[in-house]
Amino acid sequence: MRRVVITGLGMINSVGHDKESSFKAICDGECGIDRITIFDPEGYGAQIAGEVKDFDPATVMAPKEVKKADRFIHLGLKAAQEAMLDAALPEDTDMSRFGVSAGSGIGGLPSIEKNSVILETRGPRRISPFFIPGTLVNMLGGFVSIEHGTQGPNLSSVTACAAGTHAISEAAKTIICNGAEKMLVVSAESAITGVGIGGFAAMKALSTRNDSPKTASRPFDADRDGFVMGEGAAALVLEEYESAVARGANIYGELIGFGESGDANHITTPSLDGPARAMRAAYKMAGEPKIDYVNAHGTSTPINDKNETAAVKDLLGGKENCPPMSSIKGQIGHCLGAAGGIEAVTCLMAMRDGIIPPTINNITPDENCDLDYVTSGARKAELNVTMSNSFGFGGTNGVLIFKKI
Repeated sequence: MRRVVITGLGMINSVGHDKESSFKAICDGECGIDRITIFDPEGYGAQIAGEVKDFDPATVMAPKEVKKADRFIHLGLKAAQEAMLDAALPEDTDMSRFGVSAGSGIGGLPSIEKNSVILETRGPRRISPFFIPGTLVNMLGGFVSIEHGTQGPNLSSVTACAAGTHAISEAAKTIICNGAEKMLVVSAESAITGVGIGGFAAMKALSTRNDSPKTASRPFDADRDGFVMGEGAAALVLEEYESAVARGANIYGELIGFGESGDANHITTPSLDGPARAMRAAYKMAGEPKIDYVNAHGTSTPINDKNETAAVKDLLGGKENCPPMSSIKGQIGHCLGAAGGIEAVTCLMAMRDGIIPPTINNITPDENCDLDYVTSGARKAELNVTMSNSFGFGGTNGVLIFKKI
C-alpha cells in the first residue's frame, strides 16, 4: 500500500496567526477566549468565543477580491499559503497530480446571516452576487485550488466537527488509491455570528461562563458546562512517501492509520460505541502501535468528555495502559470543522518538538474522567506515535494516527 506523509503545515487560530506562534501559545497554556467583538453579544446566553484578532484578509487576497469570499475562506487561504511555503515544493511539480481536500462544518454562516437580513430589509435584488460562491463549503477548496494551481481531485468534507479530520483521511485515500501524488488539505471555520452563537446556545451546548472567559472551556473538569466557540484554519500537505523522499522533503510524520464510524444514535448527543469503533479501526490499520499521546476531541461538554475517556480506556485495555491525553480547546475554543485540522497539526508539531500541550482549566477532578490529561503545563516527552480524535453532530466520527519518521 502506498504510504502517506506530511511535508507542510499551516494554521491560524485565536492564539496565533501561524503554526509556530500558535503552537508555542498552546503549549504555554495561553488562552485566546474573550468577550465577542465580531458582533454585539449583549442579550445572548453565551457572550464569549475564541476569535482570530487583528487578521486582515487583504493580506491573503487582493483587496478587491476579499468581498467575494466568506471569512472562513480567508482563514483557509492563510493556512494554505503557510503550508505550501513550508512544503517547499519544486517548480516542476506536476500539478495535474496535486489535489485539494477541504473541510468545514458550516461554511459561510456570516454571509448567510448578512444576506438573509438584506433579503428581509432591502429585497432580493440587493443580495450580493458573490453570496452563493462565497459561502459554499467546497469553495474553500475552489479558492485554494485556483490560487495554487492544483489540478488534481478537488474534494470537500462537510461532517460537522469531524470535517477537518475527514478531509485528511479523504486526501490520504486519494493518494493511497493513486488518484494523486500530493494533496493539500485545508479545513476552516468562522461561525462566530449572532445566528451561530444563538443557535448553539439555544441547544444548551455552549458554556455560559461569560464573566470568566479564560476559564470557561474546561475539558474533562467536573464543572465543565459546555464548549466555547472558536474559529480558525489549518492546512497540511500530504505526499506519497517515495515521492517526498526523492525530492528531499522535510517530513513531519506519516499517517499510518485512520478510522471512521457513525453512531446511528442521536443527532447531537454522542455515543460511546461510535467513537470507540473509529478508534479501533484507526488502531488496527496502524498495526496496533504503542500510542504515546492522544489529542482528545475534549470539547468541555459533559457527555463527550466522559465517553471519550471511556472509549480510549476500552481501546487500550484499561486506564493503566493509556498514554497522556490532552485537549487544546481550553486555549483556542472549539473550532468546529477546523478543529480536526488544527489538532492534527498540533500532533505533528508535538512529535517534532517532543512536547505534549496541556489541558488548561482542569481544576476539579471528575470520577468519570480519570486519565492523565497533562493538567500542570506542557510536558516534555518522546513522542513517536500520536492519535487525534474528532466527533461531530449526526454521530460522525474520525480518528487519525501519526508516526514519527
